[in-house]
Amino acid sequence: MTEPAGPSLPSMSVIIPTKNRPLCLDAIVGNLLAQSVRPQQLIIVDQSEPDQSKVLVEGRYASALPRVRDHIRLCYIHDHQIPGAAVARNRGMEVADGDVWLFLDDDMGLELEFVEEILAVYVRFPSVDGVSGIVTNYPRPRLGARLWTAIFLRGPFQDERQLIYWNAERLRTSDPIPVTKFGSGLMSFRASVVRNHRFHGALRGLPPGEDVDFCARLGSDVTLVIAPRARTTHDQSPIGRTADHWLKEYAQGKLYPYYRNWSHGIRNHFACAWFTLGCAFLAIFACLRRRSRAPWRALLQGLREAARLATLPTS
Repeated sequence: MTEPAGPSLPSMSVIIPTKNRPLCLDAIVGNLLAQSVRPQQLIIVDQSEPDQSKVLVEGRYASALPRVRDHIRLCYIHDHQIPGAAVARNRGMEVADGDVWLFLDDDMGLELEFVEEILAVYVRFPSVDGVSGIVTNYPRPRLGARLWTAIFLRGPFQDERQLIYWNAERLRTSDPIPVTKFGSGLMSFRASVVRNHRFHGALRGLPPGEDVDFCARLGSDVTLVIAPRARTTHDQSPIGRTADHWLKEYAQGKLYPYYRNWSHGIRNHFACAWFTLGCAFLAIFACLRRRSRAPWRALLQGLREAARLATLPTS
């Protein structure tokens, strides 16, 4: 990558889907209003039935300095009939008009230079199509989990993001790092790249894997990077999250984008079978440890759900 002289920063639209998390939403809106470089458009897509989130956000926006309100346009979409985060992001994309579209979860804790660092990458590297930040509070897993990952995640099942997150402090001043996928709660794209793309509109709730699928469907010629200088915590809220066993969500999140994008070729078939075998070992171990068949049932549910969702029409 070569760096040109510094033109002005592109405009940004921020899209935040939310449901029943008024305090989280209020916090991240306040965070965005205080950024060193502010976005031009803030789009909230609220799926809550009560209006507590709307009241808090509109109150915080109204109390901001006039120069802040003059710079940031608030677009608040409140519709409790929106059936999930994927559809909510699509609604936000319909009204986004910035040069860059930033998708955030409502439970992110952005450093004050986050937006500025994201936009700076687009200016410095014109060939980059998408930029994500780095999550700084994901702990390094235990050795056993890291060994399982190294052994059983092959081909499209590999996830280079985790190693970057685990080394967030060491990489603090590093240049952007190429990756192949983003998480939906922390990703941005040039509007020209994603304007005609949408998340899978048939998905409901908080379906794992829809973010990887979205990135994969952009094509292999897009350039995606993580910017280690654009830093955030992910303070995961328990509100709205599934109570399912983690094995169900993990298997579904890996296999759903596989079935949608990579279920062809001998190497990919082998990678899928190898991943499934690894998950079976985990389930058996968990069953023996808990003296319960619940982990095995959870794995089977995840396998079935991934295959079912992958066959749904896109809208």
